[in-house]
Amino acid sequence: MKEQQRRPTLMDVAHAAGVSRALVSIVMRGAPGAAESTRQKVLDAARELGYRPDTRARLLRSSRTKLIGLSFSSSQPFHAEIVDAAYAQANSRGYEIALSAVANGRTETRAIESLLDLGAEALIMISPTLGGDEMDRYSDQVPVVSLLRNNVGRLVDSVSSDDHAGIRLGVDHLVGLGHSKIVHVGGGTAVSAQERREAFRSEMQRHGLEATVIQGGPGEEDGLRAARFLRDNLPTAVVAFNDRSALGLIEGFRAYGLRVPADVSVLGYDDSQMARLSYVQLSSVSQDAPLLAAAAVDRAVDRIEGTASPAHVVRTPHLVIRKTTAPPAA
Repeated sequence: MKEQQRRPTLMDVAHAAGVSRALVSIVMRGAPGAAESTRQKVLDAARELGYRPDTRARLLRSSRTKLIGLSFSSSQPFHAEIVDAAYAQANSRGYEIALSAVANGRTETRAIESLLDLGAEALIMISPTLGGDEMDRYSDQVPVVSLLRNNVGRLVDSVSSDDHAGIRLGVDHLVGLGHSKIVHVGGGTAVSAQERREAFRSEMQRHGLEATVIQGGPGEEDGLRAARFLRDNLPTAVVAFNDRSALGLIEGFRAYGLRVPADVSVLGYDDSQMARLSYVQLSSVSQDAPLLAAAAVDRAVDRIEGTASPAHVVRTPHLVIRKTTAPPAA
């Protein structure tokens, strides 16, 4: 018996045309967002492959799924807290959440397109790294909400925390304790890292203090490296990019025989579950994950139901003081 030939898919057309699957979808639906030269290239590839749209799948997608797709980074514990809160808020609005992780070997684009394949009626992207134009292309298909990043495309909603206000709270707290030699361990290329670096410099200048920023990153290993770098010229306090970096700093300082906070205070950012552990008790700037998640879900639902236009929601963080910050040693 002759083997039945596999039906070409959107992904096959994308590979043949050298474009993304999302762009092929835009062309096939006749939606705006693709240049005429690209549109023609996609149509030519589809014709050569013998691609035909799957009418049954299109009909399924046209029906209501009541599904919100949420992409997140599997390496960020704070994202998991947002996910937990998003489930509850979605349920209260009569929607379900579908998750798709960005991980080693799995790009953000793949994570998003898998959610679209499931029939998500809107997308929530936590700390997206895609460019504005790319996010606008997705927003041509479904409403898109960027969570924890506000410099996004013109058609994309955003829900974020005021990073400058958060850093101001942290610097004011440490200066109020009597610290003047304060260092910021940056977040490298992570989302919000540049905003927090600039805020730190601005707030230190406001207090008439020298602003020292050293290279870092969003993980514990970045904090460990920073502790190794700082041990020979120890500041009295450190503002870390996030809680994971702060935990690495504390571990590194303790490995070198330094006491936190007796020898050096450490302030985190996010107020994640790790910060609240009884044996950690990390002072941290709280972004309030439940409120951020609720606001993002509400934006997604309101856009799905046509009751709102794209908007940018900015929430004010607050400071949670625990046991890793104290006045500097006399």
